[in-house]
Formats: sequence, structure tokens, C-alpha cells
Amino acid sequence: MSNDFRGKVVLITGGTSGIGRETAIAFARCGAKVAVAGRRPEEGAKTVQLIEDGGGEGFFIEADVAQSSQVVEMVMEVTQRYGGLDIAFNNAGIEGTPFIPLEHYSEETWMSVIDINLNGLFLCMKHELPHLTKSKGTIVNMASVAGLTGGRLGAAYYASKHGVVGITKAAAIEYADKGVRVNAVAPAVISTEMAERAFFRIPAVADRIKSMHPMGRLGQPSEVANAVLWLCSSSASFTTGHILTVDGGYVVP
Repeated sequence: MSNDFRGKVVLITGGTSGIGRETAIAFARCGAKVAVAGRRPEEGAKTVQLIEDGGGEGFFIEADVAQSSQVVEMVMEVTQRYGGLDIAFNNAGIEGTPFIPLEHYSEETWMSVIDINLNGLFLCMKHELPHLTKSKGTIVNMASVAGLTGGRLGAAYYASKHGVVGITKAAAIEYADKGVRVNAVAPAVISTEMAERAFFRIPAVADRIKSMHPMGRLGQPSEVANAVLWLCSSSASFTTGHILTVDGGYVVP
């Protein structure tokens, strides 16, 4: 597999922790210039420091993807600093706790999940695509096994991730003849800060979540990062509109 990204400009939203941070470090390790976007400046600065500690190049942009004006500024800052954009990993997302029955969902919780996970991803794609069309670039969106299955509770999260799968497939078809590939990764439960917050405060819940993965363990952020890099590499040059599960067999049963 060719993971040579020297000379490539990469934008990663939600790059302040977890999968986003691990992917930013991985791209930088392979020679890319990485723009790390997120809402937490201190955590973003930490990601950039980890990139630089490994000999890479990157910078942080404070941005809320649910705000159109901030997305415009984010993309503009990347392209002005580095002269273009080659790869976008639209990773920003929230889980939308508490996980409760649909009838008890507050409108605020529903809207916040949809605003970030789906509307925010749309805004990112809308403003990234003109630059990626010029560079014949690549998009990877953050879906989830929740975008491929149904389940109890968490209706907003399921709905948002089904939407991510849909927009990924639509954009892949629209931009295939323009040289832009659009794919998504669909992880199961990955060992991240968000998963810890959502699932692992109660030991019995943690054990049940682990048992839902046939491999008997959680995924690691590096395993998702490896999948993202493959989808963006020349090894995946004939792959578009694909939703790549990274799930330890979660969706197989």
C-alpha cells in the first residue's frame, strides 16, 4: 500500500482528540501538511504539537462546523496558507447523550446532533469540493455502523449517520467524472474519549458493548486512521462511494 502523501494538503475536522487526532498524526507522518480543525484550542494545539514532535507540519483552526461562516473561513484559511486542498476527512461529530427513547428526546438534543453530524458535514463538503475538484482530491466522511443498522435509543445519532452514508454516495456519483473520490468509514465502538463518555461509566454497559463486537474488543483510533489513509491513497484509486466498516465484525451477525 502506498501511503506517500508528500506535497498533499489535508484538512481534518474534529482533529482535537481520538480518531481525528490519530489520523492527523498519521497523515503528517506520511508527509502531508495537515490542518487540524475543532472547537477546543488547547486540544487542537496538542494535536499540532504531536504532529511537530514527529517531524511533521500542521496548524490548528478553531471552527464549529455547524456554523456556515466558520466553515467558509476554515477552508479559506487552509487554501490560503497551503495553496490548495487535496484531502478532507470530515470527522467532527457528537454522540447526543443521553441515549433515551425518541419520545423523550428534547428538540435541542436532536438539533445539536443533526447540526454537527450531518449539516456540518454538508457545509464542509459544500465548501471543500470546489478546491478538491481543482486538485482531483479525495473526501472521507465519518459515518458509523449506526449509519448501516438500526438500534434502540440514540435516534438522532442513527439518523445523522444514515444521512452521512446517503450524502457520501450521492456526492461520489456527482463528482466521479470530475476526478474526486468520496468515501466514508463506518467504525463500531472505538476506544476514544467520546466512547468513554457515552458507554463506559457503568461496567455492566461496558461489558455489553464489548460483547457486541465478534472480535471481543474495541477498535483503536489507529485502526480507523489506517482505513482513512488507505481510502485517500493511490491504492484506492478505483474506490468511490464506498462505506468501509472498521468494526470487528459488528455488522456481520
